[in-house]
Amino acid sequence: MKLIKNTLIFTAFLLFVNCGNEKKEEKESIKIRATEIQKESNSNVVNIGLTGNDLMQYSVKEIKVKAGQDVNLTLRHIGKLDLKIMGHNFVLLKIGTEIPAFSIEAANVGEAMDWIPNDGKDIIVHTKMLSGGQSTSISFTAPPAGIYDFICSFPGHSGMMKGKFIVE
Repeated sequence: MKLIKNTLIFTAFLLFVNCGNEKKEEKESIKIRATEIQKESNSNVVNIGLTGNDLMQYSVKEIKVKAGQDVNLTLRHIGKLDLKIMGHNFVLLKIGTEIPAFSIEAANVGEAMDWIPNDGKDIIVHTKMLSGGQSTSISFTAPPAGIYDFICSFPGHSGMMKGKFIVE
């Protein structure tokens, strides 16, 4: 009888502990998701929050929008390093643009051109380059349906700081 009572108490304790963890994880995922992509009451507008850090990582690897939707994108550099060491931007490339070739061209034009080669001929939209602690926003209309690449054009970053911009 004592064994059954102890087993029941232990099982109840485990259920209590596990239920508490699930609720905590759910709240965290909702909080994180809500800060990254938020739709306004106007269904044709989407606000996107994107961060870059000193470990050369974007906070999201995939962004989904609708064709023709008004996009407000805010990029925050949450690191501490200077622009000349760890600058970050958001560059939405046209379909068919080869990331390695684009990145080499960006490195070659350098800081004087804000690491944007060929007067932006391969780019749909981009932000300015940011230093640690800075932020910037851009607004644009989503391009036609398709899967586009977005990258950071600072030298050496596009291998890790990239994602897919999916237009439905």
